[in-house]
Amino acid sequence: MQQYELIAPCHFGMEAVLKREINDLGLTISEASDGKVTFPGDKSAVARANVFLRTPERILIKAASFRAETFTELFDKTKEIRWENYLPKDARFWVAKAASIKSKLFSPSDIQSIIKKAIVEELKEVYHTSWFEESGDAYPLRVTIMKDIVTIGLDTSGESLHKRGYRKLVSKAPLSENLAAAMLLLSPWHKDRILVDPFCGSGTIPIEAALIAANIAPGMKRSFTAMKWTNIIDESCWEQAVEEAKDLVDLNVETDIQGYDIDGEIIASARENARAAGVEKLIHLQGRPVSELNHPKKYGFLITNPPYGERLGEKEELPKLYTELGEAYRRLSDWSAFIITGYSDVEKYMGRKADKNRKIYNGMMKTYLYQFLGAKPPNLSKGNPEYPENPLKRQ
Repeated sequence: MQQYELIAPCHFGMEAVLKREINDLGLTISEASDGKVTFPGDKSAVARANVFLRTPERILIKAASFRAETFTELFDKTKEIRWENYLPKDARFWVAKAASIKSKLFSPSDIQSIIKKAIVEELKEVYHTSWFEESGDAYPLRVTIMKDIVTIGLDTSGESLHKRGYRKLVSKAPLSENLAAAMLLLSPWHKDRILVDPFCGSGTIPIEAALIAANIAPGMKRSFTAMKWTNIIDESCWEQAVEEAKDLVDLNVETDIQGYDIDGEIIASARENARAAGVEKLIHLQGRPVSELNHPKKYGFLITNPPYGERLGEKEELPKLYTELGEAYRRLSDWSAFIITGYSDVEKYMGRKADKNRKIYNGMMKTYLYQFLGAKPPNLSKGNPEYPENPLKRQ
């Protein structure tokens, strides 16, 4: 069976989490660099990666990689690729995005048009035609040029993988689903431990936690562009991936996952989103300020994305808000806290230095994931690792 080189872009700073996810699928890593992980896989791996992976933005099939320092080189080397191996005669194709970093070619629009023209010229020779109606299925392409190395990939996902399909209603500054999942997977939290998000907004962190706890694959209920690429991926690959995902679901799992927000209307939206995700019974959502946060049990997790003054008029409110967050955390006995924020005074108000601090780009916004580690439960021995076993690893 033909092997492809697959590329999974992700948030900068979350490559290690994505590598672990890919390994859990039984796949091997060929390369990991800033913002992406590359791995070999067949057509079945394309479907399984789209359905099961929680943290990447999309899955690309790498068509080519080469050096180009001039637009003539870009055209000629793109034209050398056997595009008929990917694009049928009626394919509707375009360069959906072009990005250039530290390269001589830097104009996205020129890069897009030249690559499109080169592909058309190659396909004219193969299909013996001077005109393509492009009336068939969509084959979007994505191009990155890093230090003059051009990489062209076919986007198998279409809509970004963070769009699970459940989030119909959002708060003012929502955290993307794949970044929320990455935060959870980066932490030692697992389904038998308490989790509270005191700034849950539209419920993304609690919902993603519930999906993880119940083994619900994030892409199980959505469609992907490559589902129509029957020249590359058999329909049966997608059907098998979804059936595999359905077999792993466990909605009878016991959880203690809670989300609070001071805005009652936002909590109502979060409940709707939880219902759409099918995990409303696994989450407790409540309108409640962070100042009232308390919990009698030990060894829980506070995982949250509090406001950090990205909008006008918010910054003056932050000292009070983070003071309340720090006071609430100190009331929680032996808890761990994972806080993603662009606010630089977090440690000051939490009353301690973070055990770990990871830089993460949330879109174009630079943020930091502050990790305050609490005590481990006494029954968590050295032979019982913090990270839960992924059920996919047992297959």
